Amino acid sequence: MKRTRKKVDVNLEELDQIIDRGMRTPLNEAEGQKLKTALHSMAERLSWKRSTEKTSAVVDQPAAVPVEERNTDEPAPAGHGRHGAAAFTGANRVSIAHATLHAGTRCPECRQGKVYLQKEPATLVRFVGQAPLEATIFEMERLRCNACGQVFTAGPPETAGPDKYEETAVAMIALLKYGTGAPFNRLENLEQQLGMPLPATTQWELMEAAAKLIRPVLEELIRQAAQGSVMHNDDTGMRILRLAREPGDKRTGTFTSGVVSIIGTGRIALYFTGTASPTAAHAR
Repeated sequence: MKRTRKKVDVNLEELDQIIDRGMRTPLNEAEGQKLKTALHSMAERLSWKRSTEKTSAVVDQPAAVPVEERNTDEPAPAGHGRHGAAAFTGANRVSIAHATLHAGTRCPECRQGKVYLQKEPATLVRFVGQAPLEATIFEMERLRCNACGQVFTAGPPETAGPDKYEETAVAMIALLKYGTGAPFNRLENLEQQLGMPLPATTQWELMEAAAKLIRPVLEELIRQAAQGSVMHNDDTGMRILRLAREPGDKRTGTFTSGVVSIIGTGRIALYFTGTASPTAAHAR
């Protein structure tokens, strides 16, 4: 005979509120009944699966339910590539105050207790699309004297900064190009389609200037990598449109050598592109 289970909808937030009130004042009959129903439902479910599954596989783990979905009518199943709000460390966070209540206000439900602020707020995660690089045009007002012809131009705001290309823009280009492997021409086409034209040649010039600034970092990484206990290396062919060769050099092959040095529990990865060994390529 097939056993059937009665489905019981459990509102965890409501149960939390009942427990919190029970710490201060006695529970009423309705609240006690809700807790009893939830407890019996959980015990029945454990008993139902105990013969074939581990308890950890039967009881829903809170971490498996995305934070942004906790208040929905039907919780999302575990997995499916979803992340809780805490995982979005780079997101903008906006605090929303309750429209009618604040800490210390009398409870509008029971009219006896006072509401207090919860440690964890309810969360919603919302995504918007934007171009990898965003340009801002400052339109500065100009006024001209109709007698002497002198033109007076409003000064730029401090937020404009002294440089046309901010460090964050240069860093984003570097991440897209060298972190994800997106070619400059492809980035140029993408920015053009999004109304933020940035030629591939300009991107290269920005990378070339930035590379000079962080050259000391490369030098230090090479020095530390040389002290590694274990080294791995591999070569691959690399197509370069224009490569300055030394006079008399008749070789046509160009390679990128990858070196991974293990130092303690860390790893350093270095790449050298040229016609000679990594050491000679660096020496040039």
